[in-house]
Amino acid sequence: MDIRFNSDNAIEGSADMAQAVEQRLTERLETRFGSRLTTIEVHVRDVDGDSNRADGVEARLEARPRNGEPIFVAERAEKPLEAVNAALGTLVNRLDTVFGKADRHRK
Repeated sequence: MDIRFNSDNAIEGSADMAQAVEQRLTERLETRFGSRLTTIEVHVRDVDGDSNRADGVEARLEARPRNGEPIFVAERAEKPLEAVNAALGTLVNRLDTVFGKADRHRK
């Protein structure tokens, strides 16, 4: 499972942040879904400019299942890692649904 981290120029996408995001994604996804996913792309961006609202940072995750359509989720929070964690929770729920349905149809 390949993990790609991207941020816009308003978010400080340091190597430490990229490593923290990759570690968190690996912890949550590798064991349960690692063999079924080829790539996870993370896009973090500032959606409110200088306003710094409580939901001013958006994280979009794109999961690419083997032989399947990409799955997209997005969540907002005040800080980049909070937004990534929120989107990751949504992604896990979506993957459970998608792969659960696929498993039921395969039987």
